[in-house]
Amino acid sequence: MIELKGDELVVSLPEVHEDAVCRIGFQRTLRIPDDNREYPLPAGLGPFPLHHVDDFASTVPATWLEHGGVLMPMYQAEAMWIHFEGGHGAGGYPFAIKIAAGKINAVSGEVWGPGLASSPQNYVVLPDQPWLDGFSVQKGLIRQFVAMPLGEGFTAEEQLTGKAEHGGLQIQVFPMQRERYQLLRKERPWLFETTMACLSMSAAEPEMGLAPGGLMRQEIYKDPYGIGWWDRSVTARCFVHILNSDRYRAITGCRPPTEPLTAERYQEAGIPWFDYYSADATALQGAPALAQLDSVAAKTIKKGGRVKESTVSIDEGEIVQLGQRRAGGVREGKF
Repeated sequence: MIELKGDELVVSLPEVHEDAVCRIGFQRTLRIPDDNREYPLPAGLGPFPLHHVDDFASTVPATWLEHGGVLMPMYQAEAMWIHFEGGHGAGGYPFAIKIAAGKINAVSGEVWGPGLASSPQNYVVLPDQPWLDGFSVQKGLIRQFVAMPLGEGFTAEEQLTGKAEHGGLQIQVFPMQRERYQLLRKERPWLFETTMACLSMSAAEPEMGLAPGGLMRQEIYKDPYGIGWWDRSVTARCFVHILNSDRYRAITGCRPPTEPLTAERYQEAGIPWFDYYSADATALQGAPALAQLDSVAAKTIKKGGRVKESTVSIDEGEIVQLGQRRAGGVREGKF
């Protein structure tokens, strides 16, 4: 079962284990310059507001009602990262989580399909992966999740399939098998001693998709357990619809979040940058299909437009180094 609590998706699968709970949130963040330089992780600037699609049945497109799930607004000038947090049990119950943008898997670059796959790996592992900031393009590098209107050719979905059909985000979670979890708690109790704190600072077409933005240093970790550890008979999934600020106001009657920070204002405010490192984890190589995508800036130039990016100079001494510390229901609808 997935519930919307505050502005987080809370997954609970008590039929597997009472500890099988995790939280998934979507953080607003700085849209880093799309200049092919590698940037560290910008801070979270607060959660995107989430709403049940069914609460606005009279104003959302009919296809959204078919998909169910939730909706959220994004300014085109901002970016997003997804954070994961364990629930019951200090270290959090392990989950395998699939994330796709417009039905394009953000880890493997493949079109959305049923279940889990290990070659290439098409999921991240919680709690090993505390967050995901973008499309995995090569080992240690992602391209940031940024919002672009469907139909203009920028999104990963359009570049790989030639269609502007789905948009939004698709998320599916699979819990670790109950017996494996109990064995893991017995053999490696230190994994459950602490949790990773969440780092955050507290009239176009309605549908938006996610496009690859600037380059950021982030490792996507290989499953340390193996695909046989996950209970694929029990799962929960959610379609997250994304719309621009104007349409958000028209559909919900709510004001969108405050205007996003520019890179200059981000630096002037002294907001830190982060690097996350886990000595015990192996990073995936990245998806070749995603590595071939044009970033928003590159696509704009190909379309004959001009790009003006902010200049950001980051002193490595300003980067905060992070290490891994030891350790109401949402309707699914059609996918």
